[in-house]
Amino acid sequence: MKIALITENSQAAKNGIIHDALTTVAEPFGHDVFNYGMYTAEDSASLTYVMNGLLAGILLNSKAADFVVTGCGTGMGSMLACNSMPGVFCGLVIDPTDAFLFNQINAGNAISMPYAKGFGWAAELNLQDCYRKLFENEAGAGYPRERAEVMKKNRGFLADLKGAACHDMLTVLKNVDQDLLRAAIAGERFAEYFYANSQDEAISDYLRNL
Repeated sequence: MKIALITENSQAAKNGIIHDALTTVAEPFGHDVFNYGMYTAEDSASLTYVMNGLLAGILLNSKAADFVVTGCGTGMGSMLACNSMPGVFCGLVIDPTDAFLFNQINAGNAISMPYAKGFGWAAELNLQDCYRKLFENEAGAGYPRERAEVMKKNRGFLADLKGAACHDMLTVLKNVDQDLLRAAIAGERFAEYFYANSQDEAISDYLRNL
């Protein structure tokens, strides 16, 4: 699985901590982690939580990533921005129980975490525990297990509802503020990671021509 890490400007100084915790857990499970930044608070390309959502939509809809790990001060803003995108199902994860239940019940493709609120001593251990609960089990197995089929059916209903309520990603890209879009893909390693992994030529071509 290709996992994308996206960090917004207010928490950019913690990117290294978050990236280390994510790779420590995800790589032994055979997953590849792509760090889309921000990498430091001084990066020339700055991401807001709104851009986090837009970038998550680009990565997931193009299949450049299979899963997105993002967040902000509280995790709320990035979660809302992600869930405004077509095909993105983002959960707010604060502790390992959240991570386990989101994986087993909702089986979404993105999480948002708080990297300021409650982020104190041993915070990196909480991050590792959360990522472990996300990636150690098959997604969507259900909790409790006997409700797995009901939960799968509800996920299908939610996907249909999202599909009816949202435009496709290319339409979103054409209609969103183009300066916002340019800023969202201006990261130092975006082009290197994205164009090598994108499986949607229409999205790739549109972004190349911006």
